[in-house]
Amino acid sequence: MIRSELIQKIADENPHLYQRDVERIVNTIFDEVTDAMARGDRVELRGFGAFSVKKRDARVGRNPRTGETVSVEEKHVPFFKTGKLLRDRLNGKA
Repeated sequence: MIRSELIQKIADENPHLYQRDVERIVNTIFDEVTDAMARGDRVELRGFGAFSVKKRDARVGRNPRTGETVSVEEKHVPFFKTGKLLRDRLNGKA
């Protein structure tokens, strides 16, 4: 599912809301999650999962095409850990 499909589904299930308002709500939620993660905060959505940021240290990598060694800088990457409810639904337990 992509963002526009999510917006359309929410708008269809809530006919009392205008689609532009649903779009603004969805965009605000994603912006807040992104901003929180950019600050290094953890975002937890109960039953769904938790988003956090992990730090990857600098290292020496290898260019797979040429075999040449390259230095890879330290970086921060997003990490998602599923919640128990989501994990159970995916495994047919709920």
